[in-house]
Amino acid sequence: MAESIHVKLPDGSEKEVPKGTTAIDIAKSISPRLADAALVAKAMPLGSNGDAPAGEGARPTLIDLTRPLEKDTDLRILTDRDPEALEVYRHSSAHLLAAAVLELFPETKLGHGPATESGFFYDFYRPTPFTPEDLDKIEKKMQELVQQDIPYAREFLPRDQGLAEFKNEGDFMKCHFIEQFTKPEEKISIYRTGKFTDFCRGPHIPSTGRIKAFKLLNIAGAYWLGDEKNPQLQRIYGTSFFSKKDMEAHLKQIEEAKKRDHRLLGKQLDLFSIQELAGPGLIFWHPKGGIIRKEMEDWMREQYVKRGYSLVYTPHVMRRQLWQTSGHEGYYAQNMFDAMELDDAEYRLKPMNCPGHILIYKDSLRSYRDLPVRLGELGTVYRYERSGVMHGLLRVRGFTQDDAHIFCTPEQIEKEIADCVEFARDVLRDFGFDQFQTELSTWNPDDRKNFVGSDEQWNRATQSLEKVLKSLHIEYKTIPGEAAFYGPKIDIKLVDAIGRLWQLSTVQFDFNLPQRFGLEYVAEDGTRKQPVMVHRALYGSVERFFGVLIEHYAGAFPAWLSPVQTVMIPISERHVDYANKVAAQLHAVGVRVEVDARNEKMNAKIREHALQKVPYLLVVGDKEEEAGTVNVRTRGKEKTDTMPAAEFVEKIKKLIADKAATLN
Repeated sequence: MAESIHVKLPDGSEKEVPKGTTAIDIAKSISPRLADAALVAKAMPLGSNGDAPAGEGARPTLIDLTRPLEKDTDLRILTDRDPEALEVYRHSSAHLLAAAVLELFPETKLGHGPATESGFFYDFYRPTPFTPEDLDKIEKKMQELVQQDIPYAREFLPRDQGLAEFKNEGDFMKCHFIEQFTKPEEKISIYRTGKFTDFCRGPHIPSTGRIKAFKLLNIAGAYWLGDEKNPQLQRIYGTSFFSKKDMEAHLKQIEEAKKRDHRLLGKQLDLFSIQELAGPGLIFWHPKGGIIRKEMEDWMREQYVKRGYSLVYTPHVMRRQLWQTSGHEGYYAQNMFDAMELDDAEYRLKPMNCPGHILIYKDSLRSYRDLPVRLGELGTVYRYERSGVMHGLLRVRGFTQDDAHIFCTPEQIEKEIADCVEFARDVLRDFGFDQFQTELSTWNPDDRKNFVGSDEQWNRATQSLEKVLKSLHIEYKTIPGEAAFYGPKIDIKLVDAIGRLWQLSTVQFDFNLPQRFGLEYVAEDGTRKQPVMVHRALYGSVERFFGVLIEHYAGAFPAWLSPVQTVMIPISERHVDYANKVAAQLHAVGVRVEVDARNEKMNAKIREHALQKVPYLLVVGDKEEEAGTVNVRTRGKEKTDTMPAAEFVEKIKKLIADKAATLN
């Protein structure tokens, strides 16, 4: 009699089935409709008591529907109603792309093709560049392969045989992946999709026919292994969705995002630039951008003082020995600029502000009565980014963080973290973001080389962050393996005006650096104890936050942030004196106002300032001067309003003070 296993289903029921039964067999036994809709399965081995076992192998994994089940298993069949299935669906879409490319351009060599947050890509090596016309041909071939409903078939080959096959085809990248990620004695996982063969661990959806909606988007360059010395690859980006409706909505969002591109608006509105002579990834803030930056920094510094932070300033370069003590030299060196040899020692540009704040804390012995100590700085840091990955304000080499570090007792840590999370939410609300998502990034105990600290420290720190999020009734997603090397963190991702997620605010628990630097405080009983530490950056960086603001508002900033808040437009030269008089009243209450007294037609002036997205244009002529009024043109509104000049002055003063959206 065949050996049997137990399969536990989401409703709590169990099935006893022969060992080797597949997930699709289970789906068919439940209902033909479920089997037809099934895309992938989620499985976790069960212990002898029917519960998930502790330890390695206890995490649920996604598997092919055709994989045989060998042990008692907690099983869930995923369909297009499950977000987790979308990543697998997109990975299969990347394989579909590669299969189509090989049919049309068989000389092409293959890199890798993962799913991304919004779609997928595949890297190809081919001496001849792909053209936009090639993308159309590839997309048509993909449609043909969808119609053929080709299975994604998994096979296992001896490692030597797999290497020989890929070497024979000249697929140097696949050979590298096999040599890098497999051991000589193990078999390797291969997926075949028609004529296309890929070294891949999977899982995949059952067949190409299940892919309902996809679109190739663009071609970009990417160096093999991210190294400029290696061959340049061609990366084809695409997206796929479970339905054409969802895909059309996404494509519409992409078009809207192009209109909001902060690099284009930054130039159009004269906000910032990146100068070739100075180098990539280094931002030059122009006067108008500088005004917005000042508003951002003033807001943050006022909040620091209000919330009990002390403002500090630390050097841009420090001795290499400091970074060895902090651990950055070992864990973060690849992201740091090379050391500079001076007459007394080697120095490095700082990639982070935390060691500087630690030295300030350590400069004098603290009592438990002094804690928490909250040190805040708008500190500029420098990180080495490869030239191919930089992107406007969003990925740069030099940037300013609204960085703060809190030194406190273990008993104070949860309140401090909760206050930081509330502070982060206030940042988003005041700058006009009303939606956000929260993630808790934890360590991976199986990858100890990338994390410092004991199991006990990591578990205690993670539990503290979880407790805070639950006490604040914040829904969150746990992301294993994405913690900082020194501790777990809470990441808050805002949702912008067109529904995109942006990672900005982060709150991190650190039990490592206080230990490495030997930090102490005098406890109530007179003994010396080690404080714990919180890192938090709420803008993330001033540059990145500014880039997101530009795209969120499409350059039409709320009045309190706008570089020019009001422009006076006199109809003719004889109205200039009255325009200057009103401008003086506005200037006196802190409004950023300009008078456009050029000898140009009024409508031309209005169009020009509208393109510059000025919130309020005040047109004045004989009628307005005689009555002491202004004709107000509000950005985005066709109808104009006439009101006493003094009334407008009071209204915009209040609008700016309240950071409100429009005049009341």
